Amino acid sequence: MIRVKWRKHVASWLVCSFLFLTVQGTVAADSPYAGYIWNSRSDAPSINGYLYKDSIDGYDLSSGPFKAPEDIFINDNDSIYIVDSGSNRVVLLDKDHQLIRVIGDEEGPGQLNGPKGVFVKDDGTVYVADTQNRRIAIFDHDGTFVQEIASLSSPLLGSNFLFSPAKLVVDKRDYMIVANDGTSSGLLQIDPSGNFKGYFGANMVEFSWSRFFIRLFATDEQKAQLASVRPQEFSNLHQDTEGFIWTTTLGVEYNQIKRLSAVGVDTYNPDWTQEHNRKKFGDTFSVGSFDAASFVDISVDDKGVVTGLDLSTGKAFQYDKVRSLLFVFGGIGDQNGLFKTPVAIDQTSDGSIYIVDKTRNRIDRFRTTPFGDLVHEASALFVDGRYQEAKEPWGRVLELNSNYDLAYSGIGKALEKEERWKEAMEYHKLSRVQYNYSQALKEYRKEWLRENFQYVFFGIIGLFVVFKFGGPFIRRLWNRSSVAKRSSVSEHVTHKGGSME
Repeated sequence: MIRVKWRKHVASWLVCSFLFLTVQGTVAADSPYAGYIWNSRSDAPSINGYLYKDSIDGYDLSSGPFKAPEDIFINDNDSIYIVDSGSNRVVLLDKDHQLIRVIGDEEGPGQLNGPKGVFVKDDGTVYVADTQNRRIAIFDHDGTFVQEIASLSSPLLGSNFLFSPAKLVVDKRDYMIVANDGTSSGLLQIDPSGNFKGYFGANMVEFSWSRFFIRLFATDEQKAQLASVRPQEFSNLHQDTEGFIWTTTLGVEYNQIKRLSAVGVDTYNPDWTQEHNRKKFGDTFSVGSFDAASFVDISVDDKGVVTGLDLSTGKAFQYDKVRSLLFVFGGIGDQNGLFKTPVAIDQTSDGSIYIVDKTRNRIDRFRTTPFGDLVHEASALFVDGRYQEAKEPWGRVLELNSNYDLAYSGIGKALEKEERWKEAMEYHKLSRVQYNYSQALKEYRKEWLRENFQYVFFGIIGLFVVFKFGGPFIRRLWNRSSVAKRSSVSEHVTHKGGSME
């Protein structure tokens, strides 16, 4: 049984530092950021799950260096599409980072102007959010311009609507789902013919007591002057292999990452109106100018692992299917592995993560460490409910990092499957997950009662007999004792009074 004491925490620091320098090799030793994990006690030291590997800046490509890149899309073949916004083009590279082609004509209808987003279908059709041209430009798999979606018309859009697509995905119906700059009513749904079909998955405005009382007591003139509260607009979106649309939102404190169902319901943060279900993704800010994380993009792998990119801290935060934090890496700075202005993220089939740094005009690649692979293995088994299979890799995780609370929960769940409730309680206690501890305690009580039923039964019978037949006898003894005591006191008082006379 692993017991966490202060000596264990000190030992964990030493173990993590040793493994950081030896297991990960010289690349890990040069990492500009320290590994940590948010656990039940605060931020705790951890071995890094991801480390910087290399960068793509375009200087060794015949197409030339990148200028203010804005987005990245990696398809199933690991081909990489880079939106090189400052050069008004999309650069296509193969999995070895060699140039395939440049998309975007130098002149004519296929000329781009300040593009911000790209999405590529399985057949190679390229959809570009050509932001400053206020359109969606569509190219075939050879990079030849095909058509554009340049204007939308619908009473739902309003008279002041301005089509300015920034990010987009294309679903299985060939509907374009678009995050439009300046639009807070939700994502735009556009059919293959370019017709607006409605909004999708709008953010909600949370209830505010201060806003309620202001409107309750304000005059009609004051109410007219009050600015209307509008939902926050989406900063980005991503479509996973199951067809769910994932979104990120700036300017909100909770549930900045969402997974929208086919009807626009958030299925990643169930029952968001309940305070205990709210999730504050990213760091917890106690000092500085930031109140909440500013997620600008996300990537989701085929196992449902979510990696969100936070602009305010320059860090990537990775979560499993049930919103448990797995790793944090990156930061703001000049060294390799840190960023100036991270704006986009995606990953290849081998788990390597690519992050676009707009200010440094390059894309940085991060690879998993052996510790990261171990956590991913255990986490995948855990979230699929295969707790007993996950027990062994979770044990190895704790051998390397005793501060990793998720591993305690994983082993606790495995012990529950083995009906070893008392041991499960110990692990859930170490993980500080009260609900899991309470469930194990309830089952442990049931088990104890089953095993000790005869003792409990005869004990209850014995107590009944004692109180039933021994009660009157005890009361008689008590009454006699009380009478004798009162008599003794009375004689003492009488004797004392006679002496005084």
